[in-house]
Amino acid sequence: PVPRAPARILVTTRLFDAAAESLLAAGGCTVVYPDRPPDALDADLPDAELHALLAGARGWIVGVRAVTRAVLEAHPDLAVIARRGVGYDRVDVAAARDLGRVVTIAAGANDAAVADHTLALMLALGKQLGEADRRLKAGDWRAPASTDLCGKTVGLVGFGRIAQGVARRLAGFEARVLATAPRPPAEAVPGVAFVPLDTLLGDCDVVSLHAPLTPDTHHLMDADRLARMKPGSLLINTARGGLVDEAALLAALERGHLAGAGLDVFEGEADPARRAATAALIAHPKVLATPHMAGSSREALARGNAIAARCVLAALSGTAFPDGCLVADGRTEAAAALRPCL
Repeated sequence: PVPRAPARILVTTRLFDAAAESLLAAGGCTVVYPDRPPDALDADLPDAELHALLAGARGWIVGVRAVTRAVLEAHPDLAVIARRGVGYDRVDVAAARDLGRVVTIAAGANDAAVADHTLALMLALGKQLGEADRRLKAGDWRAPASTDLCGKTVGLVGFGRIAQGVARRLAGFEARVLATAPRPPAEAVPGVAFVPLDTLLGDCDVVSLHAPLTPDTHHLMDADRLARMKPGSLLINTARGGLVDEAALLAALERGHLAGAGLDVFEGEADPARRAATAALIAHPKVLATPHMAGSSREALARGNAIAARCVLAALSGTAFPDGCLVADGRTEAAAALRPCL
């Protein structure tokens, strides 16, 4: 089944591809885009332009733009909001349920890409690749002292699909892997020991964050928990910026308690009031920073685009959603529940 009539679908996520657009067109949908470069962030889309684009739209494939109750209330025709990524902390899910809307994510699209990026940050920090590159470009051939990942103890905070992929990759480095999660797997995971968070922080040479951002996990890594980390250890965050108190992390780096941090996500992304603190952290010589690109490999983007398109078609046609993608279905009395995917 396909939508009964052509449906206007707004796509504001960056780098949406022709193959995914063709999926929507084959399902009877008309795809519209903002008049801006294909790699522009939709967070920068002015409100007036967004509202004009959403007028009459039945679906919205969204990137990093906040989806608020006010936006949903202003557009009663909007039936489905499909995130091209796996996080949905910027979508007012309660409002979507209240207003009878559907919210989906692209579960599984970027697991491999984020796991790869996590290992890349661990290796680049330990091997001092950023510092070596800066020195050599300045004509300085002195090699900075580096640290192996092989044989180290690595802690994973959260153990969803991405963290599981990181654990599998770490096996090739003969690393000892500790993990903590609200609901550890019922069966033993080969090569992974589950321990309390405080134990993990004190024992690990590298701590990598893979938890969703919720009220309970906001500033999970605060000054106290950063102080509990092993002296000279590394912190990696490819999950959500709000998991880390950035001022506390900056202080821990300044006093030398931590050897470095590899960060792909920042509080200042979503909160302009925090951008000065984020900028100071990015500029710190012990920080290796990337612009929220962990899940943006060509392969992951293509998978995410296709999954988001299929989710839109499923919502409009009343067919089954791709596995793990339905976050909320306000059309039903009991909205679907989803365990956090990070």
